[in-house]
Amino acid sequence: MNVLISTEDIQRRVREMAQEIARDHPDGVHLVAVLKGAFVFLSDLARALPGSCSLDFMAVSSYGKSTSSSGQVQLLKDLDSGLENRPVVIVEDIVDTGLTLTYLQDILRARAPRSLKTACLLSKPSRRKVEVQVEYIGFTIEDKFVVGYGLDHAEKYRNLPYIAVLDA
Repeated sequence: MNVLISTEDIQRRVREMAQEIARDHPDGVHLVAVLKGAFVFLSDLARALPGSCSLDFMAVSSYGKSTSSSGQVQLLKDLDSGLENRPVVIVEDIVDTGLTLTYLQDILRARAPRSLKTACLLSKPSRRKVEVQVEYIGFTIEDKFVVGYGLDHAEKYRNLPYIAVLDA
């Protein structure tokens, strides 16, 4: 594996993103993390946010044990609390084809939040199959399969403190 984004670069960018989110949501924000991949990002982002935030989790799957998206999105775990009239930011580890995020945005928008924005640690625009709005982007990367900082391959490598390219 080759390190693509260092621990230090990730931490710096997450702090910057927290400031951007706080600027846009001065009265607090409800963060909805997409499990399992976004849990590390959510943890660091929430701790870097000044002011108040609340947290909830959803679990979806479009990869299974493959290194490419199946294009079929499954909702595995829904939210524990309502979103009506709340400022919400979806926290995603990576936006690849855009299919999963579009699905999530549609589901959550139907629950009448005051606002709905998205923060992703990694974006791969070259892989988009649908246009999807992402207001806060950590890093834009090439079309490589990456692991670490919550991202996995077959449930391995989530614990790495950096982002690495998984060799084929």
